[in-house]
Amino acid sequence: MVPVEYNVLQNAAELKAYPTRTYALDMENARIIGYVDGTAAMRQAVYKILMTERFLHIIYSTNYGTQLDEIMDRLYVYAVVEQRITEALMQDDRIIGVYDFKFKRNKNSLSVSFTVDTTQGRLTAERSVF
Repeated sequence: MVPVEYNVLQNAAELKAYPTRTYALDMENARIIGYVDGTAAMRQAVYKILMTERFLHIIYSTNYGTQLDEIMDRLYVYAVVEQRITEALMQDDRIIGVYDFKFKRNKNSLSVSFTVDTTQGRLTAERSVF
């Protein structure tokens, strides 16, 4: 019997980018109000990733969300927050880069703002850590 050659590259499936069209969330009134696409959809995706605590909800994969609620040591909090936000957002293939982190510390809270480059354009995001 002669072995058959199988070319894996000829039969490989094509990778397709995920579309950005999704349901539009009205956060103020807690309802869905149609659809969004493009940069608005990416802004919503970034918001959802940042507001979802990783490993807490079984409906999401273990790669989805952030781990910001557990940060206790304030000595290295800036580096950890930047790393965890970057890792969380880079799980989405539509996000190209996360950079330009700016921290604002109040008496009992820390807010971070940053820039996100996506396939749909550049946007800024903000998250309160504690």
